[in-house]
Amino acid sequence: MIAAAPHLTDLTLSVLALVGLATLHAVLTGRDPDGPLTRRFLFGVRVLMVLFAGRALAVVTGGAGFRFVMMIGASLVPLAALVLTEGLLRRHAPASIKSFVGLGTALFLILSVMGSGLVDPARLWGLIAFQLATFAMVGWMVWRRDRAGLSAAENTTVVRLSLSLLVLAPLAVADFAIIRADLPVQASPIGVLVLCWLAIGLGQGGVGHRTALRGLLVVLGAAGGAAVLIAFMAGMDRDGWIITLSLSLSAALAGAVINEARNLRGADRSASLLRHLAEGPEDPVAFLQGLQGDPMVDGAALVDVDQLADLDAGAVAALMRTRPVLRRADPPPVAAEQAEIVAHLFARFDASHILLVGTVPLRLVALNLPSLATSPRAELELAAVQRMAMLIGKGADAD
Repeated sequence: MIAAAPHLTDLTLSVLALVGLATLHAVLTGRDPDGPLTRRFLFGVRVLMVLFAGRALAVVTGGAGFRFVMMIGASLVPLAALVLTEGLLRRHAPASIKSFVGLGTALFLILSVMGSGLVDPARLWGLIAFQLATFAMVGWMVWRRDRAGLSAAENTTVVRLSLSLLVLAPLAVADFAIIRADLPVQASPIGVLVLCWLAIGLGQGGVGHRTALRGLLVVLGAAGGAAVLIAFMAGMDRDGWIITLSLSLSAALAGAVINEARNLRGADRSASLLRHLAEGPEDPVAFLQGLQGDPMVDGAALVDVDQLADLDAGAVAALMRTRPVLRRADPPPVAAEQAEIVAHLFARFDASHILLVGTVPLRLVALNLPSLATSPRAELELAAVQRMAMLIGKGADAD
């Protein structure tokens, strides 16, 4: 192992932590940037970004010029944790806790600009004690929270972020104890990446704690197993094991954070049909034309009765009343005449789905959705669009 391995590892871990934090920052600002809770969360994310940016710059420059930036970020972590907890619980912390955190933050901000030769290691041990004491107080507030006064989503958020603190706290201790424990790298970026992943996963409301933890354990287990195997085959010493494990876990978690954010953006795009249901125009024709701009049903054709001149419009209407959503993958109707109509519609419009969207006059929507792009959710969305289009049409006829 080369002599620069610990420094390169610290730089890589800091950069990966910044990638995870930047991804979380983008998710938060893309959702509700002006929300009171979002502003508190963004404050904490930016504090951590300052901390790891200072750490990365200190490694790159090889000097202590940026050490004060890192110390400022570390000094603000307890304040950020308290501010976020108050927002999550929708209640103020006791005055004693506020005073402790406020005075401690002010003290260590002053100490952060002093030379390390003057105040270390007392400053480092004092800072880690301050952080751990604040985490303990925050944990006490979470444990004693009014669960009935919070919604299920709020309770889920509190528990999920508290779990990340359980990972982050011991790794933060290891960062400050790096000299005394003779550790080759600072491992707190792993805890920060866990925080980012769990926080982004909150956007997927249907994912419970067990599912999130299982996903986390799978990623950590796979990355950890690969690191152990590599270190064993290479015959590494203790430092090599720690470095390999830290890099493997951090890289896997950073990839998982980015993938989780992509999935969240994909879920937003896949909800476009539901958004059209909620926000689409009330005019039947305009509502149907709006469907043609949806990515999932791009190219959908609006079929009116004039385009069905070669068919018995009455027979088509009778068929569609009993089966308002025709799917090419479904078994054909038993009646020969209806089976012929279905086959003709699919062939004529090169469609995978035919939707009944109006009866007076008869109006259909034909679209071609590739089999690989279909899913139970997509089928349900199409059925909901068909039902809404029918209701809008009936309302317009009644007026």
